[in-house]
Amino acid sequence: MAEQAVLILLLLASTVLCAESLVVNSCSSVAEQLCNFVCDCSNCSDENQCGYLRGSAVLGTPFTCDFEEGDCGWQDVSTSVFRWVRGRASLATWGTGPHSDHTVGTDLGWFMMTVSPPAKTKATAWLRSPVMWDAAATCEIRAWYHLSGSGLTQLEQPVLRLAMAHGDEVVELWQSPERGGEGWHQLVAYPGRIAEQFQLIFSLTQPPACGAELALDDIIFRNCGLQEPGQQVCVEENRCRRGSCLAQHRFCDGTDDCGDGSDEDTEQCKSFRHCSFEEGLCSWEVEVAQPMWERNTSLNLGTGYGIPTRDHSSNSRAGFFLHVGSTSATGAGGTARLSSSTLKVNKSCSLVLYCHLHGSTTNSLSISYVINSTKHLMRERTGDLGNCWVRERVDFNVTESFKVAGAVLGQGVLGRAQGYPQYAPMGPGVLIEGVASGAGTVAIDDLFLSPGCVWEQEEASITLPSQAGASPCAAGEVPCDSGGCIDAELACDFAETCADGSDEKRCGATTSEAGAEGWHDVSVGQLRWAVQGAAEPTNTVLTGDFLVIQAGEGQMVAPAKARTPLLGPSGPACAMEMSYHIHSGPQGFLAVSVTDHSTGTKHLAWHTQGHDSMARGHVHVPLGERTRPFQVELLGLVDLQDSATAGIDNVTFVQCHPDVVPPGAAELSCNFEKGMCGWYQDPSSDFQWVRGTGQGQGPDHTTGSGYFMAADPSALWSHGQRAQLVTYWQEPMATSHCLSFWYRLAGPQIGTLNLKLRLQGEEETVLWTQRGTQGSIWHRGRATLPATGQQQYRVAFEALRDGFLGDMALDDVALTVGSCGADLSCSFEADACGLAASDQHSWLRQSNGTGTTAGPPVDHTTGTATGHYMVVSTGRASLPAGHVATLTSQPYQPSAPAQCLAFWYQLSAGTPGSLDVFVEQSGVRRKVMSVRAMEADAWHRGHVTVQMDEDWQVIFEAVGAGSDHGYMALDDLHVSDGVCPEPASCDFEQDMCGWSSPADPRLHSFAWGWKNGIPLAKYPGPEQDHTLGTSNGRYVHFDTAVLGTGGTTAQLESQHLPAAADACLRFWYHMDIPEHLACGELRVVLQSVAGQRTVWSVAGHQSRGWSGGVVPVQSPSEFQIVFEITTWTWPMEGTVALDDIVYSTGGSCHSRLDMLVEEKPSGSFVAEVVLSLLLAIVILALVATGSWYWLKRRVLASGPTAESNAPQGFDNITFRDDKVIISPMPKDGDEN
Repeated sequence: MAEQAVLILLLLASTVLCAESLVVNSCSSVAEQLCNFVCDCSNCSDENQCGYLRGSAVLGTPFTCDFEEGDCGWQDVSTSVFRWVRGRASLATWGTGPHSDHTVGTDLGWFMMTVSPPAKTKATAWLRSPVMWDAAATCEIRAWYHLSGSGLTQLEQPVLRLAMAHGDEVVELWQSPERGGEGWHQLVAYPGRIAEQFQLIFSLTQPPACGAELALDDIIFRNCGLQEPGQQVCVEENRCRRGSCLAQHRFCDGTDDCGDGSDEDTEQCKSFRHCSFEEGLCSWEVEVAQPMWERNTSLNLGTGYGIPTRDHSSNSRAGFFLHVGSTSATGAGGTARLSSSTLKVNKSCSLVLYCHLHGSTTNSLSISYVINSTKHLMRERTGDLGNCWVRERVDFNVTESFKVAGAVLGQGVLGRAQGYPQYAPMGPGVLIEGVASGAGTVAIDDLFLSPGCVWEQEEASITLPSQAGASPCAAGEVPCDSGGCIDAELACDFAETCADGSDEKRCGATTSEAGAEGWHDVSVGQLRWAVQGAAEPTNTVLTGDFLVIQAGEGQMVAPAKARTPLLGPSGPACAMEMSYHIHSGPQGFLAVSVTDHSTGTKHLAWHTQGHDSMARGHVHVPLGERTRPFQVELLGLVDLQDSATAGIDNVTFVQCHPDVVPPGAAELSCNFEKGMCGWYQDPSSDFQWVRGTGQGQGPDHTTGSGYFMAADPSALWSHGQRAQLVTYWQEPMATSHCLSFWYRLAGPQIGTLNLKLRLQGEEETVLWTQRGTQGSIWHRGRATLPATGQQQYRVAFEALRDGFLGDMALDDVALTVGSCGADLSCSFEADACGLAASDQHSWLRQSNGTGTTAGPPVDHTTGTATGHYMVVSTGRASLPAGHVATLTSQPYQPSAPAQCLAFWYQLSAGTPGSLDVFVEQSGVRRKVMSVRAMEADAWHRGHVTVQMDEDWQVIFEAVGAGSDHGYMALDDLHVSDGVCPEPASCDFEQDMCGWSSPADPRLHSFAWGWKNGIPLAKYPGPEQDHTLGTSNGRYVHFDTAVLGTGGTTAQLESQHLPAAADACLRFWYHMDIPEHLACGELRVVLQSVAGQRTVWSVAGHQSRGWSGGVVPVQSPSEFQIVFEITTWTWPMEGTVALDDIVYSTGGSCHSRLDMLVEEKPSGSFVAEVVLSLLLAIVILALVATGSWYWLKRRVLASGPTAESNAPQGFDNITFRDDKVIISPMPKDGDEN
């Protein structure tokens, strides 16, 4: 909660400083110095409103637009009603678009979004940036987008594009993939070196009748400014004309790294052999075969997903390059080959080229040289590198004449140079080969041979040998090392299909002996992953061959990245284990992420940061149950110039086969002290269940200091709505079982906790559900698991959030034989909780989602039309006059001398009949309540104190009155220990006595909390309640920091009360608001059909102790009492708490006003008692009597309650080494 408060205040501060932060060009820079990613003004105001601002206060990144302070100059230029607007998420329309922005992660953040009803024709919305200038070759654009709506299920998908307008053309930089799930996804685009002005354009094109919505957030420009001219000495570097330094091997490589063209000066680079393919092949030779390298332009190739959208030489659609696309031949392993003439090395010989691999995870490009008919691999790139041109450089340290060779291959691994099989006799030379797989394309451009590569003159062109190494397998197959072919889908599926197991040898698992089998480096920047042997000098503690981060040849500034081949399917226990080391500053990191191609999602599975010293370890990274295909991605970032190192070794995939059942998988009973037993985190969840202690939420239930499972949707970057904690598949159950557990639902915007059951081959069903805050207190839940026959089953706890402020917790789960018995609390959301109707057409469980069903328009639990309740139609056609429809509960056990039965009911207008309530014990009925009419069309609370010494049942009886129409409804049945309090009166020790926060989404559903005085980091409040004066005493509270700006309110409502002529409300309140903040207000409001009337209020800072309030109450009609907190215009930090609310009728308040003046803090009170002991013997006797009473009440308070927040252990279940021992059940246990 403190993090939320800081975030809200940060947003407020950015709003207050808006006028200063959005000043543009305060130093009157010339046009060319505006929006060029370099701060020329001292306050960097020349870089505001550029499609970005000078920085994001929330993200802490420069040259960023997070849309929190405006649109950053982005302009909608759409030509139809389909357009872009700046907006926010709405909890009222949850599920129809993004539920949060990406910056803040809540509904308070802003983004750009498309709006329009679905059109009958294809439509495009355009969003254009301001003019920008002079982007460096290293420029990288990152943004986050969220695509949602009904259009995602159509055959033709909506497409998001990012394009760049420069010169006289528009060039596409990025296009959304064909498959992508809902949620926030990152796009990365590289515009390349732009030496002039340019603009960016986002466009969303949706097909006819598509209801897609797109949100765009957090546009970040990285490394886009030219390097600042410096006065430093260029150590082992050359100086550019403009004064900056550049490594020698970056000169004459086809990229303007200096920013003034001096590194690509024609005179300086004239000795390099350069081929841009603008005029032809430049003496390079293409093998005429299928497939083959083809010279072409983006204008001719079209706009397919994997096709290059520009060349590298001119950054233009009209520029030429060589490419090879997928064909039937390539699907069968065909290779396109390009070769040089024979070369002779004079001093040093190097080749620089730019490659484009996009659209397929199995694209591959290789560069080799050939001597004496033997091919030697120098560099290989495999996978999808994105829609960009990536620089590659190869040094040929060869003493003989040779031929450079390149190939596009279907498969490949990350490895050192190695010998290839013998070919037919041929002369020495260079070969570039390649295969584009699936829908992918491989392209090359701008080949540079250094002056040391001497092009020898040959009498005749040498014909390349036949492709003796081509795959013998058909399309869609892969070879086994032992011979034969298998379906490609069976490779890397964690099961050996080839006789020698070779189909599982190149899948990412690596040992000290085997090297980096299966990992493909897909880096595009100045770092890369490479295999390094133990014989080579290292600063690591690992031995043998392992993957390390080395200097890369790419032009971008990006982390090193490597991927496995396509994997899967995997089972629930699947994990990757590996050893690692990292020696780096705090900016360095190692990370593992998982890309799921079936859903188009990626999530971070593990990461560690540098700490300025050597760190090493062995980690277990859960991957979980996934469909095929997915890939594991390894990322790393270190500063090699600062002697930093990082590497991994001993990678293994454990328990990944779908049929693997790990030890302990059948252990559903768990206290989480030593692990998660048979439960695991569903990897497809949007946020996580985390095992831990405390976590700012309070103690666990088992010991008070142990572990529990917590789901915190307010955690940073917890995007999405769902988190699931699931079991492995369990053996069939011949009889029913009872699953009991302890749970917490806390926070002003927490959502729903579901318990679900899924039988194999069937859809899951909800067995138990609870929605909305239940306070920072442990409650017990139970659900009966029915017999499953011959079917296996699995159980899941599902957390669904309604907002961003709150958390859920689970502890002490136990599975026992037999049904659970009567539910002590029932909302009817999952089922009828065992209540039996006298006739199948009488009482029914229903919701009113269609608005046509006879019954209340909304339920009481959720306040929505989709919520469920029990209802009976009392019209004469269904229930004639005098006829009875009964609803009978299962037997309740008398767990205390007195129990309180509470429920909510609603009767239709007119004469629906009568609702009678009976309590039955040993066949004897006793009527305890009867209702015949209601004043308002709303849910009313009924309660009955039950005093029984044996099992008892409650019976609801609807008696027809013979009217044309009518109904009676019931909801939220609850049985608790103790005598029922009077209506609207509560000391909050057992429950909230019918006080609740309105479930109206238009009010953001900011719910009051319920807790004791034990300090919690997330939920501050008084350390003592008023009733008991101890930290174990309970009260209701609200943290005002969550209300934000705009004068929002938080309300606490009583049940509906009858009209009152002379009633009195007494209560104790605690307003812990800082003294310098006087804008917070607590009000008492009377609410009825006539409107609202404020009858009491107090504002600003009050005493830090408990203070009393007395309010006379008068209302001519039925009404509710509402406690309301408002912060007016500005947010504030502080806590408001209430306790000991007493509502009484028939007596005047005025005679007791003097008894409820402000109470002093407990320390002052004790001091006055001590002083009084010294004054008189009579006072001493009174104090002694009072002390005896206080101690008695303290002892009573320390006894067991229905749901104590103190550590209670596990009732009748003892956990030892995560094994369950069932003790004899007490005759009248604490809980049912």
